[in-house]
Amino acid sequence: MIAFEPSEEQKMVRDAVAQFADRTLRPRMREFERARALPPDVVAAAHAMGLPLAAFPEAVGGSGLGFVTQVLIEEELAAGDPAAAFALGGPGAYGWAALLLGGPDVAKELLAPFAGEAGASRVGAVAWGEPRAAQGRAGLATVAEKTASGWRLTGEKRYVLDAARAQSFIVFAQVDPAEGWRGVGAFVVPADARGLRVTARHETLGLDAASFGGVALDGVEVPAGARLPFGSESPNVVWLFATQALLVAARGVGLARAAFETTRAYAEQRKAFGKPIGHFQAVAFTLADRATDLEAARAMVWRAAWDWDQLAKSEGGKPDARQALLHTAWAVSYAHEAAMRAGDDAVQLHGGSGFMRDYPVEKWMRDAKQLGLCGMTAEHADQLAAAVALDKDLDPGLVLPSAETQSAFL
Repeated sequence: MIAFEPSEEQKMVRDAVAQFADRTLRPRMREFERARALPPDVVAAAHAMGLPLAAFPEAVGGSGLGFVTQVLIEEELAAGDPAAAFALGGPGAYGWAALLLGGPDVAKELLAPFAGEAGASRVGAVAWGEPRAAQGRAGLATVAEKTASGWRLTGEKRYVLDAARAQSFIVFAQVDPAEGWRGVGAFVVPADARGLRVTARHETLGLDAASFGGVALDGVEVPAGARLPFGSESPNVVWLFATQALLVAARGVGLARAAFETTRAYAEQRKAFGKPIGHFQAVAFTLADRATDLEAARAMVWRAAWDWDQLAKSEGGKPDARQALLHTAWAVSYAHEAAMRAGDDAVQLHGGSGFMRDYPVEKWMRDAKQLGLCGMTAEHADQLAAAVALDKDLDPGLVLPSAETQSAFL
């Protein structure tokens, strides 16, 4: 049976988050933008609602609400303020990397500090992106060398969400240069490790409340147990980027909805030649196109999230995630472009006012452009969709962001 109606529990969660976004995030959006951060009271309120751990399985300390519920949450947060959806902190991609690459036992240990009242100020980060490509080989420029007691990490990371706030990182580094992208490993590194230094915050085009920065690793020593135990043939790095990109796509849906609803209201209020501008065919058709974009993007995101929930319920063996990956790739590619079209047309239909900071639409246009570079770009999603549709090998070098193709803000 095909069903697009959220459950009663999902509706309750969605409505609570929508109220939080409407009463707390949207009215203070410009405040967050000027401060380039969320104030502690907003972060604490989101933590008290259980948002950071909502989708994680109960077995690892989460609420077990699933991925569909999580994309509902992300859409509502982004409809309030897209930047806030990125800036709320918590485990985020760090938690998903722990689960997908480390397994339930590792994830339970790493997620434990994020629970309870003390977890409100806890932030994890994933360090993937790099400023330059590896020389003479495929893979990451950051390297991990085996030592007598563990590993030594050397290199530089960029575009790291919450680099300056994180207490712990999952750092990706090249373990086996000969294996290229299949020779990449992931390591849990505390922020206070000797040799780890957080570098300058990036000056980004949009999402100002979210902090992206760099991490320098100068011979950082970690024990052998710090490496997450996924093998070179594991597809889980692609899974990690796909699921995180789907959450970003849900935020794109929220942004598109906010831009569309605001522009539709403006088109009814603003009059020209004796009638609302929304009654002119050119404006009406543009609004109709953006409404179509919004509904299509949301349906695609929901379907992909449902796929991941079904995959999580599968027991034993090696579940086939190719359908989830294909639907995710479609959703990510479409949602990124739909968000950009919504932001761009919102500015266009507001006329000269669209460029003024008295209106939120110019922010949504900037946020949409930045959002399209977070996690997996539309181009990488297209590569992933093509690989799955043609039943090709999921070569990480093609489908994952890299310094040669596009840096990832994760």
